[in-house]
Amino acid sequence: MSTAYRNRIQEFKAALSEKHINLETLRELCFNGIPFEGGIRALCWKILLNYLPLDQTLWESFLKKQRDLYSQFLKEMIIQPGIAKANLGLSREDVTMEDHPLNPNPDSRWNTYFKDNEILLQIDKDVRRLYPDMAFFQRPTEYPSQLILDPQNDYETLRRRVEQTTLKAQTVNRNRSGVTNVSSPGKALNLYPSNEYEVLPSGSEAHWEVVERILFIYAKLNPGIAYVQGMNEIVGPIYYTFVTDPNTEWKEHAEADTFFCFTNLMSENRDNFIKSLDDSQCGITYKMESVYSMLRDKDPQLFLKLEEQNIKPQYFTFRWLTLLLSQEFLLPDVIRIWDTLFSDKDRFHFLILVCCAMLMLIRSDLLAGDFTVNMRLLQDYPISDVHTILTKAKELQDTS
Repeated sequence: MSTAYRNRIQEFKAALSEKHINLETLRELCFNGIPFEGGIRALCWKILLNYLPLDQTLWESFLKKQRDLYSQFLKEMIIQPGIAKANLGLSREDVTMEDHPLNPNPDSRWNTYFKDNEILLQIDKDVRRLYPDMAFFQRPTEYPSQLILDPQNDYETLRRRVEQTTLKAQTVNRNRSGVTNVSSPGKALNLYPSNEYEVLPSGSEAHWEVVERILFIYAKLNPGIAYVQGMNEIVGPIYYTFVTDPNTEWKEHAEADTFFCFTNLMSENRDNFIKSLDDSQCGITYKMESVYSMLRDKDPQLFLKLEEQNIKPQYFTFRWLTLLLSQEFLLPDVIRIWDTLFSDKDRFHFLILVCCAMLMLIRSDLLAGDFTVNMRLLQDYPISDVHTILTKAKELQDTS
């Protein structure tokens, strides 16, 4: 470890040791990357994502309240419905029409239960393939949820719900555009081959199961948006950062802390996932066009080339913007980009600058390429050095 890096760590420690944290100072430090050592990154993200209050004297009581609240969510939205389902048929005399699974009332709790299962199937499918190039999310967590795995709670777990849920007529996958991808009933009967994922011993749970739970609770609490494909790519890096925190006291509560930080980030980013808002000023179309507007100002020649080839921004910036570049780079590089994004006051405007910088850094290739070559470049971005990209984005910001 170089002297300069050691000094940088000390700067962070000094900023984080203040009784009342100076947000401006912290943002300036974080903009150039946050050290992993000592759990500094995880702590900074919790502050930058407006989870932890700036007054450190409030942290202990605040964290206890939030973590207790998350436990309550687990009880109300996973354990209690699971107990009701597990008990169905054990005692028939008390079953009323309101309680019956065949109750046609759209507001009945069983209708809600079955609708939830459709969402759960999509979440399950997406989280199982989260970062497939690394084994981390398939491994068992060091701190499985004692509440969820408590043998006293005889209930239908999310894992069991997925195994038992097969939509008889068809399997429906819901993506951002609504209901699509209707597959044949035969495929629904064997959603996941038994050998596809290692079965963990009783009392263990994989990291992907924790992410699944976070997304399911979020969908239940936000029925207007529920779950849309791609949210798994946003929660993944946050959870990874928190659950690899070297500080055990923080790591133990990674699930609850991730949930609240993800919720805060989605409160700023959720409009990108709502199709009805696409063409509004807060929607994704406006943001995609903003990338080209900026490119037109900064590099007119490159802008005209893409226009001539009819390469529209939605062909590639849709994924870049909605998923915060999480699918364009390896996870450590995504985390480094997010250090800078989260530290910027106007983080989503800075994301547009980063997208513009990415285009300008491959301008010679784009100017020389035809439509097919250029689309390939933009769909599989060739530069892996994120420091170069962030430096260019900062230059664009300084000259705006």
